[in-house]
Amino acid sequence: MAMKRHARPALSPVALLALLALSNTGIAQTGVNPAGDQIPGKEEIYSPYVERVAADADFAEGVYWGDTHLHTSYSTDAGMISNTLPPEEAYRFALGHEVRTSSGQRARLIRPLDFLVVADHAENLGLAPMIAESNPDLLKTEYGKKMHDLVKAGKGYEAFQLWGAEGITQNRDIIDDPKMNRTIWDRQIAFAEKYNDPGRFTAFIGFEWTSINTQEAPSNLHRVVIFKDGGDRAGQVLPFTTFDSYDPEGLWEYMAGYEEKTGGSVLAIPHNGNLSNGLMFAAERLNGEPLDREYAEKRMRWEPIYEVTQIKGDGEAHPALSPNDEFADYGTWDKADIAGLKPKTEAMLPHEYARSALQLGLQIEKEIGVNPYKFGMVGSTDAHTSMASTRDENYWGKMASAEPSADRYEHYVIRAIGGDESLSTFEYETIASGLAAVWARGNTRAALFEAMQKKETYATTGTRIVVRFFGGWDYGKDDVFRPDAVSIGYDKGVPMGGDLPGRPGPKEAPVFMVGAMKDPWSGNLDRVQIVKGWIDAGGGRHEKIYDVAVSDGREIGSDGRCKEPVGDTVDTAAASYLNTIGDAELRAVWSDPDFDPGLPAVYYARVLEIPTPTWQAYDAKFFGTTMPKGIPLKHQERAYTSPIWYTP
Repeated sequence: MAMKRHARPALSPVALLALLALSNTGIAQTGVNPAGDQIPGKEEIYSPYVERVAADADFAEGVYWGDTHLHTSYSTDAGMISNTLPPEEAYRFALGHEVRTSSGQRARLIRPLDFLVVADHAENLGLAPMIAESNPDLLKTEYGKKMHDLVKAGKGYEAFQLWGAEGITQNRDIIDDPKMNRTIWDRQIAFAEKYNDPGRFTAFIGFEWTSINTQEAPSNLHRVVIFKDGGDRAGQVLPFTTFDSYDPEGLWEYMAGYEEKTGGSVLAIPHNGNLSNGLMFAAERLNGEPLDREYAEKRMRWEPIYEVTQIKGDGEAHPALSPNDEFADYGTWDKADIAGLKPKTEAMLPHEYARSALQLGLQIEKEIGVNPYKFGMVGSTDAHTSMASTRDENYWGKMASAEPSADRYEHYVIRAIGGDESLSTFEYETIASGLAAVWARGNTRAALFEAMQKKETYATTGTRIVVRFFGGWDYGKDDVFRPDAVSIGYDKGVPMGGDLPGRPGPKEAPVFMVGAMKDPWSGNLDRVQIVKGWIDAGGGRHEKIYDVAVSDGREIGSDGRCKEPVGDTVDTAAASYLNTIGDAELRAVWSDPDFDPGLPAVYYARVLEIPTPTWQAYDAKFFGTTMPKGIPLKHQERAYTSPIWYTP
């Protein structure tokens, strides 16, 4: 049926002349006050943004998404194990371009990333491409020649094992040629400079320091090192390696030396505490000496944020440490160390997970006066494929050898070197995690780096849930629903990563304002929680979880918990789900009902999506296979904000 077009009523000649007269009068008399004395005086400013801009100098306007931990073929444990993609392809993939993977498949992201850190292992950086090039300097070395010949004979994994057994696990540089290190480091810098595009895409210069303390069993103490600066400064040094020192304190000395030498800035991000044999958040220094104020200050100076989730497991909480948290057993890796040599013990667990570490930090602060574990949170991949892919339907595995195939789920990630298969870990135990979210003023090296230093960051397990978290003393119950809620968050308190300001009076309890919005390409939201940790008067650790906003009209009980699950729409056979449950957005203002002003505490927000299929379910659907019993086919993706601290 055709729609009728309504004609505009014709203006009479008189009306037309009157309209033209009004228009001409307005143009001719610009600056004349048509309302007489109604214009505000000089002290009365109508525009709310004249002074707002200056007041919001530190206002983080945008959230930027990235991966601070990606390996390319320049990492020996990637390039000699099937990865053929150099850093340039990693940047192209992060920017949203289609690439051909190491196994020859076509791949691209659903959306580009905003920033990337190519964090190849510093130890013998670029060994694989030098082998591929038959580098003459490499062939002059004994082990370089041995590994070259093995790779050229199609025995790349044997070459990698030789490098690991004779070199990395003994903290020994079996190549030991600074000239080669310089060549590859210059290439890395050149790639980052080429793809760094301020305002559109940030390519940080960085590397991974790969400490494996082997005093008893291999302990993963790795850190990603990120430079704020460009190649003019970062190029004045070479990456620091475990051959230089396997103690983080040695790394901090290197970082201090870099800043003193160049005037630049650098930070480090520890990761993978679940494979550290209880050393990541230990009660003593690696050299056996007690923690002291100087150690704590240095650690927080150089390591403001922590990688809480990645492919090799989620590190927020452990079910044995948090038995009252039904969501704690997510991506749990707790079999053994990074070599599958020494079984995990219960005593190690509190020193490997973020939630317990935040509480340990409060205990240590009570003893020495400074909290060494006052960290913010990010997620990243630790993928060794050159591809920062974190969505379950687009998951490219831990290693290039585990790119999508019908049987990849049963590939080894950690093959127990002692032969005890119960200590081995397989690809089906990996999770498609995670992403680093940074609230910053802009997408530049400086803005993102400074936001990381301030800990205005959060982690997700792969989706792009948007979360704001503020703490203060006088947020109103409706403040979170106002259009200027974020301005209110800053004006009345502090954002994630901050310390609550001084308590205004004896009766006040802290008030937190939190808001979360779903990833438009992922599941709706189940709930928003605030996780509290504190120590009692005797120094004992405690934690409690509060549901502060839940979807679908469910109720939160007097104990602060919603007992009713959100529901489940997942069809595992079809690897699909429906957003017919959950909410697109959740907000809340919450005051701690159990607050004791005499006890130090730490708070962070956790946001949960509704159940969605895992990458294993997508694989089973795509390849027409049946996953063995026990392999997870659905899960609840989540986000963890950086904490806010209260100190009496």
